[in-house]
Amino acid sequence: MNPEDPSEDPRDNPSERPGQDPLRNAAGAPVGDKGSDKDGDKTRDKAGDKAANNARENAANNAGDPAGAPVRPRAIVVIAVVVALEAAALLLAAVWYGTQLLTGAPVLSFWGAVFTLFLLLAFTVWLFAVARFLLRGFRWPRAGALVAQLFALTIGFPTLTGGYPLAGLAMLVPAVLTIVLLFDKRVIAFASRAAGAPPAL
Repeated sequence: MNPEDPSEDPRDNPSERPGQDPLRNAAGAPVGDKGSDKDGDKTRDKAGDKAANNARENAANNAGDPAGAPVRPRAIVVIAVVVALEAAALLLAAVWYGTQLLTGAPVLSFWGAVFTLFLLLAFTVWLFAVARFLLRGFRWPRAGALVAQLFALTIGFPTLTGGYPLAGLAMLVPAVLTIVLLFDKRVIAFASRAAGAPPAL
């Protein structure tokens, strides 16, 4: 090194600056150290995988947690109970009708009576299904429950005016109450699932 040559000033050569390692940058990190970059990438990848796993676990927990499911309004329970009671009444009527057939009660047409018994049993199963799926939040049972109440009204009014007021009121009052509750906003919001949707509760 020539002391008189200005181009060889130690201050201009970073490798010869006193107290500084030429293999490290100003931040103190090794220059050109690929291993540290790879370690950082691996750490970030592991952190990202862990976050994704946590998100999937939280989603699974929320899906199986009743607290994350829609809240079932009491009106839905009332409607389902009324429909289930109507189904039970039809079942009792079917049992009585079948018993009359077996005991030899006179009928105009035997096969017509058998068809009537089959209709009673079919409507019983249908109403029980309406009550069950309405509690689970499906959309289609709302129409089924409404049709059932309209039938109850058409039978209840003649029964009420035909000399059987208690029986008529027993059909009319639950039917009117159910029709009113079916148009409640909370009931409509809860019973809005399509047929292929997952369970609400």
